Amino acid sequence: QVQVVESGGGLVQAGGSLRLSCKASGIIFNFHTMGWFRQAPGNRRELVAFITSGLTTTYADSVKGRFTISRDNPTNTVYLQMNSLKPEDTAVYYCQARWGNEYWGQGTQVIVSS
Repeated sequence: QVQVVESGGGLVQAGGSLRLSCKASGIIFNFHTMGWFRQAPGNRRELVAFITSGLTTTYADSVKGRFTISRDNPTNTVYLQMNSLKPEDTAVYYCQARWGNEYWGQGTQVIVSS
């Protein structure tokens, strides 16, 4: 059974930092592209960043230079380091594992206060 579980969300002041973690099980983690998406109230879910099995990374323009995605294959974990957070980063953040099929976590809430 595939499980994708996010953690690390919370409340932070603008300018602060958070690190999100996502642990996947039941998949061949090394083969999967891992991504972070977010959805704010009333908005569509949008891509934040992803990292391929070959460690190529891609970022949304809105987070370039502030967020860093990384992965640790031995522990089946992907991270999203978020620095210089802004109120507009407030959203539920979702982790996705993709290799043909897509698997999603339940999301973790990030709230950035001004």
